[in-house]
Amino acid sequence: MTSVSELPGATTSLNERVADMVRQKIVQGEFVPGQKLSEAALSESLDISRNTLREVFRTLTKEGLLKHAPNRGVFVATPSIASIIDIYRVRRMIECQALAQAYPCHPAKKRMRQAVDKAQACRGAGDWQGVGTANMDFHMALVEMADSERLNSFFSHLLVELRLAFGLLNDPEFLHAPYVDMNLRLMEMVESNQMAEAAAALGDYLVHSERIVLAVYARQIAQDQP
Repeated sequence: MTSVSELPGATTSLNERVADMVRQKIVQGEFVPGQKLSEAALSESLDISRNTLREVFRTLTKEGLLKHAPNRGVFVATPSIASIIDIYRVRRMIECQALAQAYPCHPAKKRMRQAVDKAQACRGAGDWQGVGTANMDFHMALVEMADSERLNSFFSHLLVELRLAFGLLNDPEFLHAPYVDMNLRLMEMVESNQMAEAAAALGDYLVHSERIVLAVYARQIAQDQP
């Protein structure tokens, strides 16, 4: 059980910590689009009051990660096709520039390599949700090469929305398997200090990823329609 201690005088900090824990559950694939969140169960598992959890729900609803349905409860948000297109547009702007202008010896390269190694290990174990989480870690570390705390904070929120988009797809192996080797090839270029080449390859990679996500999402929407 995950526990969060409620300390007197630390309400704001507590709310932020709990909100971040819920975001991480989305990033790790524990919460998926359309899933109803039980206030009673979640407050118990996080060891917090329902009032605190309601404040967290309000924060995450404003961020577009949750949705409140009157008389029905709180649900994990479902991204639209328009929001997926926008996410990838922003990703190309941020990630490709971060990579092209990165300092060759930046320490974030080690975290990128760790994420690649983790993804390979998860693939070997058939843990495709773990592969997806390692992929998130890889791209977060890539952006950290830009050395901007504001950018890191913004991109971490973007990754939560991206994982929601991935969560719409019912075949995590199909979705994540190709990017284990793609990330490895990018990593090899980065480790060889071929930053311009890596940035160009990343641009093509993100276009490919966007097309796959949108195509599968469109098919799923068509299947769900009566």
